[in-house]
Amino acid sequence: MTQANTPAHVPHASATSTGAGTFQSRLAIGGREGQDDILADEPVALGGLGTGPTPYDLLCAALATCTTMTLRFYAGRKGWDIGAVHTVVTHARVAGQTPPDQFSRAITLDPSLEPAVRDELLGIANRCPVHKTLTQGATVATVLAA
Repeated sequence: MTQANTPAHVPHASATSTGAGTFQSRLAIGGREGQDDILADEPVALGGLGTGPTPYDLLCAALATCTTMTLRFYAGRKGWDIGAVHTVVTHARVAGQTPPDQFSRAITLDPSLEPAVRDELLGIANRCPVHKTLTQGATVATVLAA
Protein backbone atom coordinates (compact mmCIF):
# COMPACT_ATOMS: atom_id res chain seq x y z
CA MET A 1 0.00 0.00 0.00
CA THR A 2 1.49 3.33 -1.05
CA GLN A 3 1.14 6.42 1.08
CA ALA A 4 -1.06 8.92 -0.77
CA ASN A 5 0.82 11.45 -2.89
CA THR A 6 4.31 10.68 -1.62
CA PRO A 7 7.11 12.06 -3.81
CA ALA A 8 7.89 8.50 -4.96
CA HIS A 9 4.48 7.93 -6.53
CA VAL A 10 1.68 10.23 -7.58
CA PRO A 11 -1.30 8.04 -8.60
CA HIS A 12 -2.42 8.62 -12.15
CA ALA A 13 -3.80 6.96 -15.23
CA SER A 14 -4.48 7.94 -18.81
CA ALA A 15 -7.02 6.66 -21.32
CA THR A 16 -6.81 7.00 -25.09
CA SER A 17 -9.56 5.94 -27.46
CA THR A 18 -8.36 3.17 -29.76
CA GLY A 19 -10.73 3.90 -32.62
CA ALA A 20 -12.12 0.37 -32.33
CA GLY A 21 -15.78 0.62 -31.43
CA THR A 22 -17.41 3.43 -29.54
CA PHE A 23 -15.99 2.85 -26.07
CA GLN A 24 -12.72 0.90 -26.25
CA SER A 25 -9.85 2.76 -24.62
CA ARG A 26 -6.23 1.88 -23.93
CA LEU A 27 -5.28 2.59 -20.33
CA ALA A 28 -1.80 3.43 -19.10
CA ILE A 29 -1.75 3.16 -15.33
CA GLY A 30 0.84 4.50 -12.92
CA GLY A 31 3.13 6.09 -15.49
CA ARG A 32 4.28 2.83 -17.01
CA GLU A 33 3.01 3.47 -20.53
CA GLY A 34 3.41 0.41 -22.71
CA GLN A 35 4.29 -1.90 -19.82
CA ASP A 36 0.95 -2.40 -18.09
CA ASP A 37 -1.46 -1.10 -20.72
CA ILE A 38 -4.88 -2.67 -20.64
CA LEU A 39 -8.03 -2.18 -22.65
CA ALA A 40 -11.23 -0.87 -21.08
CA ASP A 41 -14.57 -1.18 -22.80
CA GLU A 42 -18.29 -1.64 -22.30
CA PRO A 43 -20.16 -4.93 -22.77
CA VAL A 44 -21.52 -5.78 -26.20
CA ALA A 45 -25.06 -5.43 -24.81
CA LEU A 46 -24.31 -1.75 -24.09
CA GLY A 47 -22.75 -1.02 -27.48
CA GLY A 48 -19.15 -1.88 -26.68
CA LEU A 49 -16.90 -4.61 -27.99
CA GLY A 50 -16.60 -6.38 -24.64
CA THR A 51 -12.79 -6.33 -24.85
CA GLY A 52 -11.98 -5.23 -21.32
CA PRO A 53 -13.22 -4.17 -17.92
CA THR A 54 -15.74 -1.35 -17.67
CA PRO A 55 -14.97 1.85 -15.75
CA TYR A 56 -17.03 0.52 -12.83
CA ASP A 57 -15.14 -2.80 -12.97
CA LEU A 58 -11.95 -0.78 -12.59
CA LEU A 59 -13.40 1.19 -9.68
CA CYS A 60 -14.41 -2.09 -8.00
CA ALA A 61 -10.89 -3.40 -8.63
CA ALA A 62 -9.39 -0.31 -6.98
CA LEU A 63 -11.48 -0.83 -3.85
CA ALA A 64 -10.79 -4.58 -3.78
CA THR A 65 -7.03 -4.27 -4.13
CA CYS A 66 -6.76 -1.33 -1.74
CA THR A 67 -8.72 -3.28 0.88
CA THR A 68 -6.52 -6.35 0.46
CA MET A 69 -3.33 -4.26 0.61
CA THR A 70 -4.54 -2.35 3.66
CA LEU A 71 -5.34 -5.52 5.59
CA ARG A 72 -2.00 -7.13 4.71
CA PHE A 73 -0.15 -3.92 5.65
CA TYR A 74 -1.97 -3.61 8.99
CA ALA A 75 -1.44 -7.28 9.84
CA GLY A 76 2.25 -6.95 9.03
CA ARG A 77 2.61 -3.98 11.37
CA LYS A 78 0.90 -5.99 14.11
CA GLY A 79 3.16 -9.00 13.43
CA TRP A 80 0.17 -11.17 12.51
CA ASP A 81 0.48 -13.98 9.97
CA ILE A 82 -2.98 -13.80 8.44
CA GLY A 83 -2.32 -15.75 5.26
CA ALA A 84 -4.04 -14.80 2.02
CA VAL A 85 -6.68 -12.09 1.88
CA HIS A 86 -9.30 -12.23 -0.87
CA THR A 87 -11.62 -9.28 -1.50
CA VAL A 88 -14.53 -9.20 -3.95
CA VAL A 89 -16.29 -5.93 -4.72
CA THR A 90 -19.47 -5.48 -6.72
CA HIS A 91 -21.26 -2.32 -7.81
CA ALA A 92 -24.94 -1.65 -8.38
CA ARG A 93 -27.08 1.41 -8.92
CA VAL A 94 -30.13 1.25 -6.66
CA ALA A 95 -33.11 3.30 -7.84
CA GLY A 96 -34.62 5.44 -5.11
CA GLN A 97 -31.53 5.19 -2.91
CA THR A 98 -29.41 8.26 -2.15
CA PRO A 99 -26.69 8.03 -3.24
CA PRO A 100 -27.73 5.47 -5.85
CA ASP A 101 -24.31 3.80 -6.20
CA GLN A 102 -23.77 0.89 -3.84
CA PHE A 103 -20.53 -1.03 -3.49
CA SER A 104 -20.64 -4.40 -1.74
CA ARG A 105 -17.40 -5.83 -0.41
CA ALA A 106 -16.84 -9.43 0.72
CA ILE A 107 -13.54 -10.21 2.43
CA THR A 108 -12.31 -13.77 2.87
CA LEU A 109 -9.80 -14.35 5.65
CA ASP A 110 -8.25 -17.54 6.97
CA PRO A 111 -11.05 -19.15 9.01
CA SER A 112 -8.54 -20.28 11.66
CA LEU A 113 -7.83 -16.67 12.67
CA GLU A 114 -9.15 -15.75 16.10
CA PRO A 115 -12.55 -14.02 16.00
CA ALA A 116 -11.10 -10.89 17.64
CA VAL A 117 -8.43 -10.62 14.90
CA ARG A 118 -11.03 -11.16 12.16
CA ASP A 119 -13.28 -8.47 13.69
CA GLU A 120 -10.39 -6.02 13.98
CA LEU A 121 -9.41 -6.59 10.35
CA LEU A 122 -13.01 -6.08 9.25
CA GLY A 123 -12.96 -2.67 10.93
CA ILE A 124 -9.61 -1.82 9.35
CA ALA A 125 -11.07 -2.48 5.89
CA ASN A 126 -13.05 0.75 6.26
CA ARG A 127 -9.79 2.64 6.67
CA CYS A 128 -8.41 1.76 3.25
CA PRO A 129 -7.76 4.97 1.28
CA VAL A 130 -10.05 4.09 -1.64
CA HIS A 131 -12.90 3.27 0.78
CA LYS A 132 -12.39 6.67 2.40
CA THR A 133 -12.41 8.41 -0.98
CA LEU A 134 -15.64 6.70 -2.00
CA THR A 135 -17.40 7.39 1.30
CA GLN A 136 -16.07 10.87 2.05
CA GLY A 137 -16.17 12.23 -1.49
CA ALA A 138 -13.60 13.95 -3.63
CA THR A 139 -13.27 16.90 -5.95
CA VAL A 140 -12.43 16.60 -9.62
CA ALA A 141 -10.72 19.51 -11.38
CA THR A 142 -11.01 19.35 -15.16
CA VAL A 143 -8.96 21.35 -17.67
CA LEU A 144 -8.69 21.23 -21.43
CA ALA A 145 -5.12 20.18 -22.23
CA ALA A 146 -3.30 21.69 -25.18
